Amino acid sequence: MRVVRNRVLSQKLTAALAIVLATMTVVAALGETGPLRIVVPFPPGGSTDILARLLADQVGRMQGIATVAENRPGAGTIVATEAVSRAAPDGNTLLLNANSFVINPNLRKLSYDPLTSFEPVCYLVRSPQVIVVNSASPYRTLADLIDVARAKPGELTMASVGPATTQHLAIEMLKRAADVNLTYIPYQGGAHAMNALLGEHVTAVLANYAEVFEQVHAGKLRALATTGEGRTDTLPDVPTVAETGYKGYEAVAWFGLVAPAKTPPETLSRLEGWLKAALQVPEIRTKLITLGLYPVGKCGAEYGAHMREQYDAYARAIAASNIKSD
Repeated sequence: MRVVRNRVLSQKLTAALAIVLATMTVVAALGETGPLRIVVPFPPGGSTDILARLLADQVGRMQGIATVAENRPGAGTIVATEAVSRAAPDGNTLLLNANSFVINPNLRKLSYDPLTSFEPVCYLVRSPQVIVVNSASPYRTLADLIDVARAKPGELTMASVGPATTQHLAIEMLKRAADVNLTYIPYQGGAHAMNALLGEHVTAVLANYAEVFEQVHAGKLRALATTGEGRTDTLPDVPTVAETGYKGYEAVAWFGLVAPAKTPPETLSRLEGWLKAALQVPEIRTKLITLGLYPVGKCGAEYGAHMREQYDAYARAIAASNIKSD
């Protein structure tokens, strides 16, 4: 009987030791064999760059590990995405991904598959877009603009970055929802589109909140609608597109983190916990909301389901709009 008890005790001790060793391995992999690296597929200085650096710094301070945000822009986020798809699946290299992550594969053949070459980590933040006009414009509401666009098919213009960007597709989705002919005008960047609108060269612009809020609050631009499912805290008097009569319309920019495929589940779980904790810090939440980035904090399978839904939605929008890659 004593031999049996000793054998059972030995098995329990072995199992406990295995758990401890597994935990130690995860901790060693995350930050101790090198810094936790968040690869940002956008140039430095923008809201996405700020997001990555805020979270990297917060996670580093809370967990006592080295972290770094690394900018690798190029080819519409493809350069960074390809690099991370080839990185070691040890949890030390993450990709800050966004709508382009699931738009690009619907336009061209790539060396990676967004739904199989990566593991979802966390859906970090969402950012509604804003439809704005020059303050001198006669359009006071989105309904005003749509009514005139219907009366004068193709004469009114709506600009954004593009083509085949989140904003361009949001415009195409609006055109279909309202059954209206607006002429899309692409610009190389948000600043160029803003300058065109301020100079009254285009009728309206659909852009990220961060690109328009200063001009809106200064009274130079008028916000007609936002594109999220609910009104934004920073523009509480501006209705959503859905509120203006196009129920179900939603087109937001979203940002999250993914890891290379085959990253161990325990490593992903540890990362999810770290990121959720960082997003709950009041100072971080306040800074993000000021930028028009609203914390979400859905991780793992929930984020994976979101990316699948977005992939399918963009596939439909691209096919319906007959958008082709360059």
